[in-house]
Amino acid sequence: MEQTEFLALIDRHQGIIHKVCRLYRDTREDQEDLFQEIVYQLWRSLPSFVGTAKFTTWMYRIALNTAMATHRKNKPQLVSGDSLPERADEDGDAERQHREEKMFAALKQLDDPEKALIALYLDDLSYREIAELTGLTENHVGVKLNRIKTKVKKILNIN
Repeated sequence: MEQTEFLALIDRHQGIIHKVCRLYRDTREDQEDLFQEIVYQLWRSLPSFVGTAKFTTWMYRIALNTAMATHRKNKPQLVSGDSLPERADEDGDAERQHREEKMFAALKQLDDPEKALIALYLDDLSYREIAELTGLTENHVGVKLNRIKTKVKKILNIN
């Protein structure tokens, strides 16, 4: 895959990276640092992408692994780069953004594996795709997602 093709794919699917960054980092600056680290890791891992899975599935795997690995460290290693693209989901709808912020605040209270599962679920991956990414069985994915949804409803005070 050529560099321009890679960058086009990153640009097209940057929402996945932004979502992972928002789940695992609190401040905008830390989210930008993680965004850069994920893109760097994607570029480094590109030779391992053989195309048997969807690009977005592979991208999720790298992004979540990078986020969880750097989350355990005190500070992520920074990679210098050009300015980051704006978040793809900023469209000016204040009510929607408020609901999203509230949801992300609730999701940040989950542990790392729970965050990964719910991020994949919220991005409409099937139980089968989530199972392939995480190494869990489809049934276990369903059980864990039900528990996570119950936990999030409790955090949000939804019956």
